[in-house]
Amino acid sequence: MSRFEDTPIEYLKGVGPQRAELLQQELGIFTFGDLLNHFPFRYIDRTKVHTVSELQPDMSHIQLRGVLTDLVEQGKPRQKRLTATFTDATGSVDLVWFKGVSYLKSSLKNGETYTLYGKPTVYNRRYNIAHPELESEQSNTKQPSFQAVYPLTEKLKSRKIENRVIRTLIASIFQHERFQLEEFLPESVAKPLKLISRELAYKWIHFPSNQTEMTAALNRLKFDEFFILQLSIQRLRQKRSAIRGFIFGEVGERFNQFYQEQMAFELTEAQKRVIREIRRDMGSGKQMNRLLQGDVGSGKSIVAILCILLAVDNGYQASLMAPTEILAGQHYEGFKEALESVGVTSALLTGSTKQAERNRILDELKTGALDVLIGTHALIEDPVVFKNQGLAIIDEQHRFGVAQRARMWQKSETPPHILVMTATPIPRTLAMTVYGDLEVSRIDELPGGRKPIITAHRRESQRLPVISFIRKEIEKGRQVYVVFPLIEESETLDYKNLSDGFDHLTYYFERPKFQVDMLHGRMKPEEKDYAMKRFKDGIADILVSTTVIEVGINVPNATVMLIESAEKFGLAQLHQLRGRVGRGGEQSYCILMTGNKLTAVAKERISAMVETSDGFEIAERDLRLRGPGDIEGTRQSGLINLKLASITKDEGILIAARTAASSLLEKDPNLSAPEHANLRTYIRHQRGLLDWSRIS
Repeated sequence: MSRFEDTPIEYLKGVGPQRAELLQQELGIFTFGDLLNHFPFRYIDRTKVHTVSELQPDMSHIQLRGVLTDLVEQGKPRQKRLTATFTDATGSVDLVWFKGVSYLKSSLKNGETYTLYGKPTVYNRRYNIAHPELESEQSNTKQPSFQAVYPLTEKLKSRKIENRVIRTLIASIFQHERFQLEEFLPESVAKPLKLISRELAYKWIHFPSNQTEMTAALNRLKFDEFFILQLSIQRLRQKRSAIRGFIFGEVGERFNQFYQEQMAFELTEAQKRVIREIRRDMGSGKQMNRLLQGDVGSGKSIVAILCILLAVDNGYQASLMAPTEILAGQHYEGFKEALESVGVTSALLTGSTKQAERNRILDELKTGALDVLIGTHALIEDPVVFKNQGLAIIDEQHRFGVAQRARMWQKSETPPHILVMTATPIPRTLAMTVYGDLEVSRIDELPGGRKPIITAHRRESQRLPVISFIRKEIEKGRQVYVVFPLIEESETLDYKNLSDGFDHLTYYFERPKFQVDMLHGRMKPEEKDYAMKRFKDGIADILVSTTVIEVGINVPNATVMLIESAEKFGLAQLHQLRGRVGRGGEQSYCILMTGNKLTAVAKERISAMVETSDGFEIAERDLRLRGPGDIEGTRQSGLINLKLASITKDEGILIAARTAASSLLEKDPNLSAPEHANLRTYIRHQRGLLDWSRIS
């Protein structure tokens, strides 16, 4: 028997074929359950009535009670607007409507008393409210004291499907003769947390009588979202813990030789701790799935090299996959010398690898003559076959889609140990939600001897002093990055911005005294390599680039990062770019160049960059500013699908849900107990849940 919630929306009273099609097309509402889960985005509190004298410019929507006068239609036929004055005992405000003018003019009456609801703004030193809602005191329709307001499209509004209609349709569901919402949350979970029933939560989220009811409903429904997500993550962790993995039982000759003879510096305590955690995983007999977080310059690469040597010493091959050819090439150049010093063979495979070289690499990989393969997504193509891959390292993993990462995992019959690395620090709440099925290691300590990068904000009007500062740094023998933003809508416009910036810089830094080179995504691979080599070799003084240099470029002599139009970058990206300097012993600088006018969000991003260089603090601020959808590839991979809960604002509920899920699974790992039957059914009916078993 099908669930009540799965009933098609066209069977609801008040919804015919045309309305059903509109609801499906515009809001994705196909069933009763979809409509119940179309939640309000705000509420009108009809219990609070302000006076005109109490209005403040920063107020949100408010309610007034007064008399409508001076109702006048103005403007040309295609630019009509309706204006009026609204007056109470303390003053008056101006009203204006730009849509539905004819209808409003015929329905509103001069001199009548109304209750008004709208958002006040200041225009010409007077308070003005655009498109207010007006309800006549003579109206027989009694509005609820606490009224839900729903997300709607312009097309729905033009077809007269507005808030009142949505509220009526939802009320019809609760009045339906078959109405039933199964309770899936076990009493052992709900009772200690004092959560209301699921049925009551849905009634109160749509029709609350007061703030208390609305809050109780939100708490229950947010908990449900987190709880189901945490159950999915933790059940996957259980499954993964049972997957057998290769046993790396010894620390062999190559590892010891490199560690004792080839390393020119002492590992930090954080690096030593991480290596111990990885060694414990690799020797456990279970497949390792570990996320390695480390801020820019924290020394993840040396950890990766030591892990590769552990694999090779135990008779296995290893691979490292990076998102771009530049980063893959950087890794190869950095790893090759270290690996060769202890007799380990390696090769680089990218889309640009010539066919003859590709054939040689594939043959040696298949026979086991090649120990380590480094490359881009070319590593996951079908012709790439390992003899015995024991370790797969995925760098800057958020740049790969879920399916791409999964294909790397599927390269071997027995899955290799997986080490996922990122230089973008992940906030704790996001890690709990998205990567809760992985073990997490953090390198939270930078190598000694590095000076903190000085970050400064400069506006366009201060460009000449910035140019003068750059000139002085170059005269000291230093090098400079100048980065322009990527405008996704137009590759042509990207190139024009970069090209114009390059021309301006060559005007200030004329040849032959100064060498200014350009690097961007439209260049051929050999042209990119040439530009990078000139910069790495110290021939070019300034490298003008797009964000192609965001990750992986390591030029210790570069001490200045000038980011043009910094307000157009995300906070995490700004932090990544800043990490391209400060990699040597000299004082380094990051200059954020912006226009003279900034939005509030841009100001907050720039302030965060100037105030702190702590990557984890940057990540927390970035999460608060942007939400989880754009961070760490979660939008492209579909990991976050929370309608009400927010991992930035509801950390307490998230932790409670995580604890409850852990406790439940500890007692009943397969949810097979009779009291968990409804929970099993609910999970089975959830549409669009990600297959967590295929994420590395």
